[in-house]
Amino acid sequence: MLLSRFVHRLPVVGPLLEFRSNSYIRHNQRRLEHLASLNLPINGKSVLELGSGIGDHTSFFLDRGCTVTAVEARARNVALMRRRFGHRIRIITADVMDLDRYQIPAAQIIHCYGLLYHLSRPLDALHWMADHCTELCLLETCVSFGEEQAVNLVSEFKGSPTQAADGTGCRPTRSWVVESLKIFFPHVYVTTTQPWHEQFPTDWNSAPPNGLARAVFVAARSALDSNMLSSAIPTRQTR
Repeated sequence: MLLSRFVHRLPVVGPLLEFRSNSYIRHNQRRLEHLASLNLPINGKSVLELGSGIGDHTSFFLDRGCTVTAVEARARNVALMRRRFGHRIRIITADVMDLDRYQIPAAQIIHCYGLLYHLSRPLDALHWMADHCTELCLLETCVSFGEEQAVNLVSEFKGSPTQAADGTGCRPTRSWVVESLKIFFPHVYVTTTQPWHEQFPTDWNSAPPNGLARAVFVAARSALDSNMLSSAIPTRQTR
């Protein structure tokens, strides 16, 4: 009901055309229900949310008693976030690849869903995240099939509010993501389950799907004992 009132009092232009599409809403629902199923120690923590868009993941953490700092590059997205959350969160208008200019304190949790594959320098981004993360880094990204370590740069439409701000993204392999996270974190996991969505494959021995393929990773300062997480890269996952 609150979301409905929010949408109806804003003109359906710019970011809302993409962020409020049925497919985008469904995609977020499946990702967040999967994140909740992991039963990670999130409640009451400080969270740094990178590439927050218009804040569609923000309430997940607010509802769990977290304090949230949201980082978003596009001013139009930030304006919508401010209207949604007011002073309940801190918002920083900045490109994730330019965050060294800002005095941003470390947070217990870094939340980076749907961002890494929109970056032209993903390893630099992971380094920054690690420097500002004291407990958990939650990462979801588009990936490429294959066992090799490859970053696979691609062109994106920078005029879209959901695409790379500088027009260049990447589609790294899962191996690249895991090995890159291991540079900065002592414990790195791939989830044993995938969200209930066609963009999240469960059989990595099969042919790549048409369209995007995604995976979820968790990096931690301390070891996590959970059957929902695997320190090896699984070739098969469940829902």
